[in-house]
Amino acid sequence: MSEDPYAEKLWVKNYDKGVPSTIDYPNMNVYEFLDNATKDFGSRTAIWFMKNKISYKKLKDITERLATALVNLGVKKGEVVAIMIPNFPQFIMSYYGILKAGAIATACSVLHTEYELAYQLNDCGAEIIIAWDNQVEKINKIKDRTRLRHIIITNVLDYAPMAQRNPAEIAGTMQFLNLIDNTKPDPPKFETNSKEDLVCLQYTGGTTGLPKGAMLTHNNIVSNCIAVATWAGDEFRRGKETILTNLPLFHIYGQTVCMNLHIYMASTIALNPDPRDQKSLFEIIKATHPTMFPGVPTMYMRLLERDDLEDYAKDLKSIRVCNTGAAPMPPEVQKDFEGRTGGIILEGYGLTETSPVTHSNPFSGTRKVGSVGMPIPDTNVRIVDIEDYTKILPIGDAGEIIMKGPQIMKGYWNKPEETANQLKDSWLLTGDIGKMDEDGYFFIVDRKKDMIDVSGFKVYPREVEDVLYEYEPVEKVAIIGIPDPKLAGSEKVKAYVVLKDGYKENEEMANEIKEFCRKNIAPYKVPKFIEFRKELPETLVGKVQRKDLKEIEAKRRGEEV
Repeated sequence: MSEDPYAEKLWVKNYDKGVPSTIDYPNMNVYEFLDNATKDFGSRTAIWFMKNKISYKKLKDITERLATALVNLGVKKGEVVAIMIPNFPQFIMSYYGILKAGAIATACSVLHTEYELAYQLNDCGAEIIIAWDNQVEKINKIKDRTRLRHIIITNVLDYAPMAQRNPAEIAGTMQFLNLIDNTKPDPPKFETNSKEDLVCLQYTGGTTGLPKGAMLTHNNIVSNCIAVATWAGDEFRRGKETILTNLPLFHIYGQTVCMNLHIYMASTIALNPDPRDQKSLFEIIKATHPTMFPGVPTMYMRLLERDDLEDYAKDLKSIRVCNTGAAPMPPEVQKDFEGRTGGIILEGYGLTETSPVTHSNPFSGTRKVGSVGMPIPDTNVRIVDIEDYTKILPIGDAGEIIMKGPQIMKGYWNKPEETANQLKDSWLLTGDIGKMDEDGYFFIVDRKKDMIDVSGFKVYPREVEDVLYEYEPVEKVAIIGIPDPKLAGSEKVKAYVVLKDGYKENEEMANEIKEFCRKNIAPYKVPKFIEFRKELPETLVGKVQRKDLKEIEAKRRGEEV
């Protein structure tokens, strides 16, 4: 490789005082987070859910009963058990119960179609699934196409204040509550090799093809949680924080930043069962006075749109820090949210394959708007040529981000070729385009696969989107490239726009949007087409799905997708 200007790790000089560049991580099972929290803070509330409080002592007892039950059902060390539960206490109980049994967890989205669910279960080989009872019909339809032997079901009210014991059994399933109540805790004892043994198979679309199971080891998760806690310094007080959990726990962002990190910190995890229910979210804030609120840009946008935001302003004052990730944070949204609520938003970055945190703005140092911050301890980063990862680019140039560190996945489950394509000499090729400034702060330009080629000029959708978010009528926007019929291999820029209430979707507005762009970006970046929509396709964590828009366009052209 060429001379490496990133070898100096310019970012380390801008770390907050007391944050080291490297950490000595223990060889431990993630389950020990719960053991240690219970030992030190057994009576503290571990989970707040629908006004019900579950202590660390109670949580540990339930997980040990579940672990014992799973072993009794034939689960062996290293086997995979699936979870298909929203933000209920049972997700946390299941995750830690599976680890206590020596098994590997795989979280399935409750939004999965039958096809998606069958694919994940078959790919990971799970024989047991612990699921929300309203998913039973979906599971039963695909059961015969999988290796499933047991379906354990649970209800939203099982750990609510009005819960009833001894729920009625549903044919072909086992009741979570009955299993817990009828099993004495006697979990197995086993040795953990933290760098080899897996915590979970976290499925991701990656850059191409079918979803792949990122193999995350105990060392991956342990090192990521400890590094993030160390990064926060005195801002994280063990046994004193309350984390507002609106992010879905079946997503790696929610799993690490809202669950594992805060069990390590012996925090109270305040669960909102429906991430889209903002009224419920505000009521949880009023009841629990959370100190931390991890989110995604769309979440903050939706809160800003609420007419009753000011009614909860005083309740929001308990929140000291808001983290954002999973998608780019429009600068105007960050400025507006901080100005109206007083909460500080720290933008960060990471991927499923990195457990997920790799970058963050500092807690007390300089926060650069538009930047995802600096690499956290023990994380090495380079910017390389898009076509040749061995060619390291100068500081300030945009290229593909590649990373190395203890949080980088072991590889993709049963996919050696895909693993070899993404991991090169222990460096993860992220598929993201970014750049580093002279202070060691990183900026995400866009996804490599989303880059638009306009007659040889490169257009990054995020740059155009950020400009349009500054235009008052625009509520949401997504930019993609569509084929130029007159020039093979070239594309034209298209914008999908959701307008704020009170603005009309017409040709005049489209022309005004184009004119605003002309004043702020180069002519070839200005959208040639504007399509108004009532909503944009999004994931449950609020990330706009550009690929869905590309599929819509392809179908309009009569292409196969």
